[in-house]
Amino acid sequence: MTPNEVAVLDYGGQYCQLIVRRVRELGFASHLYAPERLAELNRPGAIILGGGPRSTSDADAPDVDFAKLMSFGVPVLGICYGMQLLNIKHGGTVRPGVTREYGPAKLVVADAECPMFQGVSRESQVWMSHSDTCQDRSGGTKVAATNEDGVPVALQWSPTCFGIQFHPEVTHSHEGTSILRNFLTHTGAKLAKFDIQAFKARMLEQIKLDVGSREVICGVSGGVDSTVLAVLLQRAGVKVRALYIDTGLMRLNETPEVKAQFEEVGVPIEVVDASERFLAALKGVTDPEQKRKIIGNLFIDVFWSAAGEKVQLLAQGTLYPDVIESATSGSIASKIKTHHNRVDRIMELKAQGKVLEPLAELFKDEVRALGQSLGIPHRALWRHPFPGPGLAVRVPGEITPEKLAICRAADDIWIKELRRSGEYDRVWQAYAALLPVKTVGVKGDERSYEAAISLRAVISEDAMTADWVELPFDVLRAASNKILNTVKGVNRVLYDISTKPPASIEWE
Repeated sequence: MTPNEVAVLDYGGQYCQLIVRRVRELGFASHLYAPERLAELNRPGAIILGGGPRSTSDADAPDVDFAKLMSFGVPVLGICYGMQLLNIKHGGTVRPGVTREYGPAKLVVADAECPMFQGVSRESQVWMSHSDTCQDRSGGTKVAATNEDGVPVALQWSPTCFGIQFHPEVTHSHEGTSILRNFLTHTGAKLAKFDIQAFKARMLEQIKLDVGSREVICGVSGGVDSTVLAVLLQRAGVKVRALYIDTGLMRLNETPEVKAQFEEVGVPIEVVDASERFLAALKGVTDPEQKRKIIGNLFIDVFWSAAGEKVQLLAQGTLYPDVIESATSGSIASKIKTHHNRVDRIMELKAQGKVLEPLAELFKDEVRALGQSLGIPHRALWRHPFPGPGLAVRVPGEITPEKLAICRAADDIWIKELRRSGEYDRVWQAYAALLPVKTVGVKGDERSYEAAISLRAVISEDAMTADWVELPFDVLRAASNKILNTVKGVNRVLYDISTKPPASIEWE
């Protein structure tokens, strides 16, 4: 632990690591810890109790050693579940609310003198995600803010102990960053600074310690994460082999483009064509969770076979959104979906100490900043994310060569149109998905009964939340016309205008 860093206690909330990210954005060192590790903290500068999916009324609800928490004598902030827990510890009560609050809500500042709300508008939008409410409060507790119905959503128990029911870490809380900044800078905290260069130096040293004289096999895909990982390992001076597995689920011309990219950054890669094995294993499979597990387990089989039995470490470009959506950051997180690098085989290897994931506490923008500090070209760093399971999560239902060909062709047209129009760099991620339906249409004065393509383009900072992009109609029209006129088997093109949440970015 870095002395004077901001320690965030993870109660299993989907946004807990996002709190860490926001704190780092504000220039302060921060890391995530399980609540039971509180006693191990060494000179924290401030402590934040994050949100979680549980209720404080559950028999086995996650707890905190309150005496130890307060013994540090540093500013403390409880967010959502963390606020409810602190209210109970201070002698208050928590009860189920009349209705669950999920989504945007109005914040009304009740105490402008509260350090948390200095310079914050009297009314602003915040993001709620809770079903319980702090109802009874101990004497001396100040209500710092309410919702528009007058229900307390921000409490102050002492000059340096606060609780807020909403999530300031998400972009939907319009002044959330200002509120976090106030907590970090207006409550007397003495905090260590954070910068990517220092973080890189720490990672390089940690890689050397973790690897020692062992050989590392690094799986690369050509995406930002694996590219940064490969270069990072190379700069650490460890023994590394970079393997690229062609699963047959790649985009059009993916393999030659990836080879050229790694030649440019000076990391040689070995290409293994296992497309037939993957397609055979996925034949007849329609369940998305089963598809992910098949791909993840087979990838390890192919990878280990290509690497050889003497390999001692597997390096993955896992990011924290992968970890928390798979509920593997702690035992109390709710699983959203199993990621290909979080299947059972990977977890077994992790238990054996054979998996290295240097990027696992970073978000995408932080990985890009790290890559920039390593001298990786802009074009490689700003390549749109591509999921580990590849097109398997963009072709819902059974995977066949014919479906993949349609999806590849449509996706290639879509991405090229975004580049041509200058919209590619404005979009965080874009792709075409082949929907598991057929629709009636007219082609050549005859009835057609063919597939539908869904185009997706989103803006996101971290993949935890995402909004669809309001692209110019001429861009959508050009892509649609070309797909309909050149991709055989398609007679309908749709544009996906779903946000995350409630939808995910990928279809599966």
